[in-house]
Amino acid sequence: MSEDIRDAAVARRRLEALSAEYRAASSATADERQPVELDQAMVGRLSRVDALQRQAMAAAAERQRQVQIQRLGAALDRLDAGEYGYCVRCGDEIARRRLEVDPAAPTCIACARG
Repeated sequence: MSEDIRDAAVARRRLEALSAEYRAASSATADERQPVELDQAMVGRLSRVDALQRQAMAAAAERQRQVQIQRLGAALDRLDAGEYGYCVRCGDEIARRRLEVDPAAPTCIACARG
């Protein structure tokens, strides 16, 4: 990565861009999470099961997206407070490479493992 993730402007752009991506994906998949119509005259049993499975998978993916959106929001809050890039548990700096991989990481690798 050519830009330093610890730079506040760079970090803000990256966090906001990722948040926008998750929100766009959430919006784009809203129809997939709608209740499944179970019209027995129109759809066979296996097709209904398949539709219910797709809906459940879409709902699970949405839950994961919402968690990521919350993590990104928390990272933006830490950035605003001047605490971005520092572990919320021990206060040590979070490794640059860790932030490049996961810009919303709230903890250093040692605290994440412990």
